[in-house]
Amino acid sequence: MRLACSDDARQSDLCSENEVAVVQESPSEIPVDLDRLARVRRVNVIGTSGSGKTTFGRRLAEILQIPFFEMDHLFWKPDWQESTDEEFLPRLQEVTSRDEWVLDGNYSRMNAIKWQNVDMIVWIDRSLVRTLYQITARSLRRAVTRAEIWKGTGNRESLRRSFFSHESVILWSLTSHRVNRRRYTAAMQDPELARIWFVRLRTAKAVEQFLNAAEQAAGRRQLTTKPRLHESGCRQSD
Repeated sequence: MRLACSDDARQSDLCSENEVAVVQESPSEIPVDLDRLARVRRVNVIGTSGSGKTTFGRRLAEILQIPFFEMDHLFWKPDWQESTDEEFLPRLQEVTSRDEWVLDGNYSRMNAIKWQNVDMIVWIDRSLVRTLYQITARSLRRAVTRAEIWKGTGNRESLRRSFFSHESVILWSLTSHRVNRRRYTAAMQDPELARIWFVRLRTAKAVEQFLNAAEQAAGRRQLTTKPRLHESGCRQSD
């Protein structure tokens, strides 16, 4: 399988040293090294709020059968109280010190921690219009159902908080979309991050293609970790 790059990626030379994969619309082009993906153990999923990164991260973790963590869950305390860095950092370090994880979240000030041992960064980069549509629909649904967002926090969205306050996640999504594109495009081109496998997914079809590839890679992963058998049929321990 070959790397497939969008026109924007070619112009920015994003498909060179950093092995950046930008999944195309064509279902025949799945720019994923399945053998390499089968060896992935630590993944950070990034993207603007409303892009679908949490849903993607959960699905990827389930496919690869590794633990999933949300940085927002690590950060937010009950009653929408923010954690200090002194509180937040140890929680994040505890997660990233593990052998396997899918970590959902941006928090760029924590890049040095979360990217220190990361194998892959998946950037869900949907258009601004699509992102705003999704974040608005999500906020409405959460405000109506009053569902607890992160278990144990009691935090819930409301119409006032989501639509009529300076803390609005919709406003945050609107103002951070362009900033995130600049930030993550620069990260993909940073020679100091060349060891990291960056994957940029820009459409729903691209997301599904990648997850389908992850399922194939998971199958290879299971084959390579399957216990060996003696000729007698008994399991052989190392």
